[in-house]
Amino acid sequence: MSLNSIQLPPAMIASLYPSSLVQTGEERQVIVNKETPPEKIGAPSKEENRKFRFLGENRKQILVMVDYSDAVFLPEEELAFLTTMLSACKLDLGDIAIVNRHQHPDGNYKQLLSTLNSKIIFLFGVPPLSFGLPIDFPHYQVQNFSNATFLYSPRLEETKDDGILKSKLWVSLRRIFGI
Repeated sequence: MSLNSIQLPPAMIASLYPSSLVQTGEERQVIVNKETPPEKIGAPSKEENRKFRFLGENRKQILVMVDYSDAVFLPEEELAFLTTMLSACKLDLGDIAIVNRHQHPDGNYKQLLSTLNSKIIFLFGVPPLSFGLPIDFPHYQVQNFSNATFLYSPRLEETKDDGILKSKLWVSLRRIFGI
């Protein structure tokens, strides 16, 4: 097997290029030397944004919280489902920040909201109370709290194969984004 025939899953490729795979017109010069740690290469200028590793560019300040012990962010199939769902809402991965709760077990809503300045938070399989919220609410209920909109839903792998759960999620997304 040659190195030219190795295929990497999209989630792994995205984790290798945390800032962007697409040139957006913004120019950022990164000077790399032997003293620069790998995690600082291509990092945003604000140090607080590096407290939490996330996938995406967070352009629209939308946080997607997931919890996967077997993936850096989320498994490939769930990423494909999330991408399809975002497309239906006229969004893409650049508009959001995906944070894996398993990678940041001590991170709570106050830290993430102040660090990422999130206005919309999706909790996929992360119960509101375990995320540090002082309120609990059921699946698919659009909940406003602390100048942000929250939506709690079952894990993505449960939702992607169940038509009823998908339709409930879609109704909530339409309400949030006015679709």
